[in-house]
Amino acid sequence: MSHRLGIPDDQFIRGDIPMTKQEVRILTLAKANIGIADTVIDIGAGTGSLSVEAALLAKEGRVIAIEREPEGVDLIKANAAKFAADNLTAILGAAPKVMDGLPQADVVLVGGSGGKLVDILACANKLLKAGGRLIVTAVTVETLSATLSHMQQVSEFSVEACCIQVTRIHPAGSSHMFKALNPIYIIACTKR
Repeated sequence: MSHRLGIPDDQFIRGDIPMTKQEVRILTLAKANIGIADTVIDIGAGTGSLSVEAALLAKEGRVIAIEREPEGVDLIKANAAKFAADNLTAILGAAPKVMDGLPQADVVLVGGSGGKLVDILACANKLLKAGGRLIVTAVTVETLSATLSHMQQVSEFSVEACCIQVTRIHPAGSSHMFKALNPIYIIACTKR
């Protein structure tokens, strides 16, 4: 049975670590086009919501989640156990340093860079197989700009980007109100 995208946010074990919200995960994973036997590296994995869904898509592959906060690594492990994502491994450490020795990947997801974005993108390029996908999710204009500037100069990649703005509707007494999530930029790069 194949995994259907979009586990509800409230199903994940949460802490004080940022989590990629359901609607953003769905579009990010659609852009990543993860196959059943793919190897996926998730950099800045946070609570592991994206890593878990990637692992459920790549049931015969593997997912490596890199997170620099110990609480995040604990949450990734807890969420992997909750969703029986046995092919998900969490690594404590900061990229790009901990990327040395990682296997060649079909997909690299970058959700956090700790100020080392360009170095991480260069390492991701080395790790990506031909036809591989590099997906960067950015919450700041600076990350969007730096990613586009760098990736558009790397000739072996095609690059596309979009901004998504999700507004959820919540009950407010007998009425309903809009509650916006932060806009997210998704930069999808495919290695030719």
